[in-house]
Amino acid sequence: MSEEKPVIIEEKEIVPVIDQEKAEEIIEQFEGATRILKGPIGLGISWITVALSAFALYGAVGIVPQQYMRGIHLGIALALVFLLYPALTKDKEWRQKIGVSDVILAVLSVIAIGYIFVDFDKFIYRASLPNNTDMVFGGLLVLLILEAVRRAVGWHLAALIGLFFIYGLTGSRGLIPIDLPGAFGHRGYELDRLIGHSYMTLEGIFGIPLDVSSSFTILFTIYGAILDYSGAGKFFVDFSFAALGSKRTGPGRVVTLASFLLGGPSGSGVATTVTLGSIAYPMLRKAGYDKESAGGMLSAGGIGAVLSPPVLGAASFIIAEFLKISYLQVIAMSLVPTLLYYLGIFLMIELDARKFGIHEVKIETPPMKELLLKYGYHLTSLFTIVIFMMFGFTAILSVFWASVVAFALSYVRTETRLTPSKLFRALETGAKQILSVAITCAGAGIIIGVFTLTGLGLKLSGIIIDLAGSNLFLGLVFTALAVWVLGLALPITASYIIAAVMAAPALIKLGVPDFAAHMFIFYYALLSEVSPPVGLSPFAAAAITGGNPYKTMMMAWKYTLPAFIVPFMFTLAPEGRGLLLQGDWINILFATITAMAGITALTTGVGGWLLRRTGWVERIVLVIAGLLLTYPATNLDVIGLLLFAAVLTYQYVLNRREKTATA
Repeated sequence: MSEEKPVIIEEKEIVPVIDQEKAEEIIEQFEGATRILKGPIGLGISWITVALSAFALYGAVGIVPQQYMRGIHLGIALALVFLLYPALTKDKEWRQKIGVSDVILAVLSVIAIGYIFVDFDKFIYRASLPNNTDMVFGGLLVLLILEAVRRAVGWHLAALIGLFFIYGLTGSRGLIPIDLPGAFGHRGYELDRLIGHSYMTLEGIFGIPLDVSSSFTILFTIYGAILDYSGAGKFFVDFSFAALGSKRTGPGRVVTLASFLLGGPSGSGVATTVTLGSIAYPMLRKAGYDKESAGGMLSAGGIGAVLSPPVLGAASFIIAEFLKISYLQVIAMSLVPTLLYYLGIFLMIELDARKFGIHEVKIETPPMKELLLKYGYHLTSLFTIVIFMMFGFTAILSVFWASVVAFALSYVRTETRLTPSKLFRALETGAKQILSVAITCAGAGIIIGVFTLTGLGLKLSGIIIDLAGSNLFLGLVFTALAVWVLGLALPITASYIIAAVMAAPALIKLGVPDFAAHMFIFYYALLSEVSPPVGLSPFAAAAITGGNPYKTMMMAWKYTLPAFIVPFMFTLAPEGRGLLLQGDWINILFATITAMAGITALTTGVGGWLLRRTGWVERIVLVIAGLLLTYPATNLDVIGLLLFAAVLTYQYVLNRREKTATA
């Protein structure tokens, strides 16, 4: 293979396999279809979306009471969902015009939220005994949220919210006087009590998830849109091609690095997969990757970007709020697990290049020096937010000023300038990207309200502990399975919120620190995106490559398989907390090194290649070594390192003998 001439791809040959319009259609297929509106109506709605972004930016530096911030945010988001998301996506007429019913629902959304502020001081004190008007508007808002969730997220989450709401009403003293069996039983509540709790307090619809959406997440989507419209996305792809595109493993490395750079600001695994896949798939195809392998690599990189600092997924902001810690601490805890995630992908890329004879592809791009001199300022987006937080700024102010810096730096070059029209589109895009998140958070708030009112969270935690027999490993397995099942039908944010309320208390009772428990759930919520039998990112990648969606999903699972073990590393034993940068530096360093060795041993054992093709005995020894190294215990780590070193030395000696024999 080394004597083969590399396939040369010039920059002008790197053209998307699909156009921008088709890419947007694929993204909408998996993340929700929106109306395409033009003319005065379309312009009017654009101004409303920009107003949502402007309000969020003002809220970052101005003084807005929490209730007003959350209420206005949800009111505008609800109205926009009804105006932009059609009730029936299969009917093309619904996509091209707004129906009377949509306008009515949008107006009702504003009224249901606006009622809260008519006499707010008295309103909040009636939560336990709402009057008839409170009941009408509260019930209306719950129904509007259910319909908005169905349109923007899917019927699965809407049905789950409805199921939990009915559960809250079911009990001997509830609206539905039926006694539920065993631990699931509770007293039951009348409709006024449940609506009052959901609508009139900060423990339901207007709880922590919506607070995060209105204050944190929207600012990050605006920041990502500003970066995108200033040309950062194109630079990240060109930079990745120039930096890593000169070796046989170059195509795979390029895809992985570009996914990391692109996906951080976007916060969407599907969008990152489609955007990069449309550009990079021709290169992967010429290198020798089949459709499914290429799609699996693209989707693995795309979903990995969502868990990568400095901008993680929306659920990461909720972690900070749940734990009452700074977002900078969440970023710090994600550093080593992210490193391990990408280490596993890079190792798989190396193994594939050797096992399947991937061709060397020489990518002709502008020189690295030229790219950095012209557009290197875009790289500041990787650390601007962190620098602001290190200087004592809150996460909200940090992302606000990072957006200002990105806007100012766009004027370094003429072609990247955020002119008023481009800035308008960036603010519009940032607001549109928050709509499904805002609605998800409002719906999740209803579920959390039922959990807190009925005590269901503690009961489910007790069930998990009983099933596990107080065994931590089994408790972690059951929690991982629960999050995986939730992730089959729900988006990442909803999966995390529900699982955090349901399972985190159980893990904490089993001895896992709260921060490790929430990070465990967070990572499995993310990994559910590439887990069989449903994986949105692999399905989107298959739509680009033309491969079989289920085979693509299995390939994505192969690339991300080592990452499924990482959450166990930092929860099973105290030594593993070093992977979350907790504890002394000696433990952190030792835990990181042994974890990297464990991921390498597991990946090479499963992949069947270390320095050379491995026999079955070597593969078994490598897998055992990897498992020992991934369990955070010093004695097991030493045994694992010795086994790994033995196989490595054995293969090194064989290679030396072969070279000597052929010399």
